[in-house]
Amino acid sequence: MSHDTKVQQHGENHDIPNEHQVSRPGAWLPTDHRTHHEWLGEQVKNAHKHKKPLIPVLQEFKEFIESTPRVYMYFTAMFQEVPYKHVYKRDPTGRKQIRDYEHMLEVLNHVFGSAPVWTDSAQAVGMVGVPMCAILDYPMSTPSGHAAFLDPEVNKMLKKVLNEWGKFLMSPESAGVLHEGKTGWFGETGTSDMMSVANAPYKTNHKFEDFFVCDTSKKHYGYTSWDNFFTRHFKDEVRPIDSPDDDNVINNACESKTFQVQEGAKLRDRFWIKGQPYSVRDMLANDSLAEQFADCTVYQAFLSALSYHRWHAPVSGTVKKAYVQDGTYFSEPLFEGLGDPNTKEIDAHGISTGQGYLSALATRAIIFIEADNPAIGLMAFIGIGMDEVSTCEITVKEGDHIKKGQETGMFHFGGSSHCLLFRKGVKLSGFPQPGKSENVPVRSKLATVQSN
Repeated sequence: MSHDTKVQQHGENHDIPNEHQVSRPGAWLPTDHRTHHEWLGEQVKNAHKHKKPLIPVLQEFKEFIESTPRVYMYFTAMFQEVPYKHVYKRDPTGRKQIRDYEHMLEVLNHVFGSAPVWTDSAQAVGMVGVPMCAILDYPMSTPSGHAAFLDPEVNKMLKKVLNEWGKFLMSPESAGVLHEGKTGWFGETGTSDMMSVANAPYKTNHKFEDFFVCDTSKKHYGYTSWDNFFTRHFKDEVRPIDSPDDDNVINNACESKTFQVQEGAKLRDRFWIKGQPYSVRDMLANDSLAEQFADCTVYQAFLSALSYHRWHAPVSGTVKKAYVQDGTYFSEPLFEGLGDPNTKEIDAHGISTGQGYLSALATRAIIFIEADNPAIGLMAFIGIGMDEVSTCEITVKEGDHIKKGQETGMFHFGGSSHCLLFRKGVKLSGFPQPGKSENVPVRSKLATVQSN
């Protein structure tokens, strides 16, 4: 389930062929499996060296696994089903990074004690911002992993674990990684990579303090926690609202890369197959308003690790409904992993490939907006939590009138995606096509609607 983030390599030769030596900065896990193994190997080594009792929520997780037969079966089998092959092992002897669920809990116990850090070397610079995702990367792509992470009770337990992790990331202690050293987010490589992503769409040359609201004279630039930094605000002038008074212009809701544009999406479809056609009723959690979106147009885009993580209104209008729908946290479609009888390898692109699938299953925020422009009418925004994201926070409520470009919510910690849904008959043009290398800037023009 490799995403796009670079992670440190220490130069060891893990006998990985050249086709796996790819780096795509800006998203979640490294496409170069050697760097993934190296990072995880360090966590395994440090967890073993500094053993300590499991924190209460992980002890509860252990007891849940061991007291629930089907879950015990899933969490035992998923590690056994990872192949002993070059991509999936730590070294040529065939020893896998994480050997079983007890080892998984031991490593999580170590990782949960600190916020994500940067590392750098002459060969690679980066971070792993989603430790559970890195640890479960291969097991979740096995048949038993697929079954486990669709299980409602497993997801209920995972929500507890992630919420506890989130509490730490909102604490002052988590701000310790926000410094200017080599492992700090404000070090030379950290700010360079963050700003290369922020500057790319408009080819600007802003410094971090020019772009984001902060105070460089204060400790941690004034950020009170890792989460406070992760949900940082940009300065209004760097992301102006395009055409604020033209209701025919739809603006981008999130700083993101286009994943897919699909017209004529059915109310019910097979979102779990390759191609992942959108299943609108499932996406909208069987809401009573979902029926109005039969054969609708869906725009979906992906937020990377280094992106801005707040949402903004794509149109001016009135909020009709706004709520968070609980769902899965680490589920992947079978076609990405070993559950497909025609597949012998785990898809290296993982969740980046399976975003359509997640639009119907993952924990997500759903906001229905009745646009002021009658040519648009009722539309929907869906914020999709991916992997570690346990909180989608909505900052508007039913009945609010919102202006285009106004903040509507945010993702707290982790990879994420979002969708905009427009009803059948809304005449749209100008959507950016998939494959664009840079993010589409938030609040910039996304598409145009033809007035009736």
